[in-house]
Amino acid sequence: MTLVPENVQSYPRPPALEPVPQRLRVMLNDVVVAETTAALRVLETHHAPTYYIPRGDVLAVLTPAHGNSFCEWKGVARYWTVEADGGRAEAAAWSYPSPTPRFADLADHLAFYAGKMSACFVGEERVMPQPGDFYGGWVTANLQGQIKGGPGTRHW
Repeated sequence: MTLVPENVQSYPRPPALEPVPQRLRVMLNDVVVAETTAALRVLETHHAPTYYIPRGDVLAVLTPAHGNSFCEWKGVARYWTVEADGGRAEAAAWSYPSPTPRFADLADHLAFYAGKMSACFVGEERVMPQPGDFYGGWVTANLQGQIKGGPGTRHW
């Protein structure tokens, strides 16, 4: 399934939550650590989509990582270290155990930082991580517009 063109500047604020029709796959050291056809994605102005995988479709061992963060839309995030077949990625995934009512469907889902994993895929397309070291969106070839995350864009 080919991804249709999308302009990140036309994504809404506050963000939207929608189902993902494509299969998602996350790998760590060539081992599939998550795979699903039941993902959700968050679309927010100037962000690459952030993909959330149902916890039941995560095959890796998850251990709590240090720290948390706050999203004005989704609430408090907790971070997870991902381990599989000898591979380990520190604070490579996050979740919202008690999200705000608008994002309640994320309660049993996890998102993965593409830059901390060996590879992440939307359909058959390998994604690139959203620029910078804070945001966790997945960049695909169909995205148009300016994606925040690089130097000087964190707070717009």
